[in-house]
Amino acid sequence: MKNEGIEGTERFLSPDRGRGLRALRHFAVGELVFACPAYSYVLTVNERGAHCEHCFTRREDLFKCGKCKQAYYCNVDCQRGDWPMHKLECVAMCSYGENWCPSETVRLVARIIMKQRVTKERTPSERLLLLTEFEAHLDKMDSEKEEMNQADIAALHHFYSRHISDLPDDQALTELFAQVNCNGFTIEDEELSHLGSAVFPDVALMNHSCSPNVIVTYKGTVAEVRAVQEINPGEEIFNSYIDLLYPTEDRRERLLDSYFFLCQCTECSTKSKDKAKMEIRKLSSPPEPKEIQSMVHYAKNVIEEFRRAKHYKTPSELLEMCELSLEKMGAIFADTNVYMLHMMYQAMGVCLYMQDWDGAMSYGEKIVQPYSVHYPAYSLNVASMYLKLGRLYLGLENKSQGVKALKKALAIMEVAHGKDHHYVAEVKREIVEQK
Repeated sequence: MKNEGIEGTERFLSPDRGRGLRALRHFAVGELVFACPAYSYVLTVNERGAHCEHCFTRREDLFKCGKCKQAYYCNVDCQRGDWPMHKLECVAMCSYGENWCPSETVRLVARIIMKQRVTKERTPSERLLLLTEFEAHLDKMDSEKEEMNQADIAALHHFYSRHISDLPDDQALTELFAQVNCNGFTIEDEELSHLGSAVFPDVALMNHSCSPNVIVTYKGTVAEVRAVQEINPGEEIFNSYIDLLYPTEDRRERLLDSYFFLCQCTECSTKSKDKAKMEIRKLSSPPEPKEIQSMVHYAKNVIEEFRRAKHYKTPSELLEMCELSLEKMGAIFADTNVYMLHMMYQAMGVCLYMQDWDGAMSYGEKIVQPYSVHYPAYSLNVASMYLKLGRLYLGLENKSQGVKALKKALAIMEVAHGKDHHYVAEVKREIVEQK
């Protein structure tokens, strides 16, 4: 396939940002800027049996691969379509049995290597940017990242060397893993649950802004890029690489650590939302700046500690951890403070896992309004919160609140996912069923 470009846009050299994507015409809010099929993708192990391995369709009547009995498909066409990639894992899973446990990144890289061997021309995913052009930033990696990279390479050799002949040398693999870590995407559903990992070269061309004018959503294994602000001819098209809930310092730290650049976007320069995001509780004697700083330090530590604890603590221990941290932070932070919201969100997730619907609902009710203030318009985080709340209300037979929340989710989803998306149709159906 020759380089045909993407209609209405062009690749260009963005000042101070390197290459980027620019609009050649006007795009209205909600309009599809472009769609990009995945160059390569992999369904997460946790969703096996719930989603088709090939097209990521969610359904209950999937049938499994007769050999490995672990991959599930809609029909024979999906199974055939996936076979060039699945055969690599199918044989490995059969030979390793329960010991087969490469990470999602390792699985994705193995598939990219196989695809590169049989694909010599540009693919429909690379109309403007080739996968081989991805930045690796090897010179900026610290020793921790280098160690992780080496562990991934070792795992690739361990699980795949018998099944992929002549793996690339270590230098090539180091670069490929770094490229995937810097340019890969996680595919999520309408409630932002993780479905899998993929590479979309043309989507990776877009630069980051903390006030993005487009949003990326997924229709199966195709990424769709839609305008969430008016975009005029000549303007750069910006996506967001990270969760935008946090204050400027946190966002910049995350971007520097994961993507190796210091964000200079308008939002980072003006810090316009930082005061609201860092709201302090109204007290008779306001806390000293030193006390606030100390609590921010505690909050960051507890967030990191909770992330690790998810792997070894029980749900009730995790919930207790959330409650204790909320009590401690609540002495200084207002309920709308983003660090409070972060732990409330974790607590809500634990409650949902434990099927404590009332607990999940009470956390969700505290989260949803501040989310609407802190996040940009048409945020998937806000939509998914309204969606979760709406479904909780309906489950608890609070019909009017349920419909109200679902309608708020729908208003955002129609812009972010497009009016013809099956997630939108699903929510509309849920609303109609309540009448």
